Amino acid sequence: MSHMHITSWVAAIVLLFVAMSMLKKGNQSNYKMMHMILRVVYLMIIGTGVMMILSIDSFSNLSAGLKGEYISKVVLGVVIIGLMEMTLGKMSKGKSAKGLLIGMAVVFVLTVTLGLRLPIGF
Repeated sequence: MSHMHITSWVAAIVLLFVAMSMLKKGNQSNYKMMHMILRVVYLMIIGTGVMMILSIDSFSNLSAGLKGEYISKVVLGVVIIGLMEMTLGKMSKGKSAKGLLIGMAVVFVLTVTLGLRLPIGF
């Protein structure tokens, strides 16, 4: 399941940059289509993440530290999806999204690091 999850977020990153380039070129109709596809990929990311969390045999038997890390990973995952949406929304209004892109990069690195550190990761 982790391979499908990783493939989903790699696809989301690629689609995000494709949508951003379409916005910069002024290709609004293709941007909207790409944004909708990206939202479907968000659902795949969330779905595979939920399936991975549910695949843990006994979440209640985990140590408090591991539970906290799993919860942090879920929260960071939702935050990164929110930042991706806010970045595209701000760019579609013609405003600079440089701060959101930097924040997204920082949260993305934290999320990936935490995801690979947890037992379900690689």
